[in-house]
Amino acid sequence: QVQLVESGGGLVQAGGSLRLSCAASGSIFSIIPMGWYRQAPGKQRELVASITRGGMINYVDSVKGRFSVSRDNAKNTVYLQMNSLKPEDTAVYYCNYYAIWGQGTQVTVSS
Repeated sequence: QVQLVESGGGLVQAGGSLRLSCAASGSIFSIIPMGWYRQAPGKQRELVASITRGGMINYVDSVKGRFSVSRDNAKNTVYLQMNSLKPEDTAVYYCNYYAIWGQGTQVTVSS
């Protein structure tokens, strides 16, 4: 059974950076496809970035140029590098692999 564990969240000032990790364990052939979602208080969960089975990476417009996705196949880990963070990026961030979700990691950006 595949499990996902996110890490790397925290409190950062506006303009700062964080790198989130999503480590997969269990019977997994490939770490992709993988999606990064976020959910702010009172808002719906939204897809922030994704990497497809073909390796194509997509970003929501609000994070283009600031966030980037990468992966380490040997570690079964996908990363979300977040730069130039804004207060509106504050949310719980989740990784998703098919029907499997991680527990989430809190990102708080102070102004």
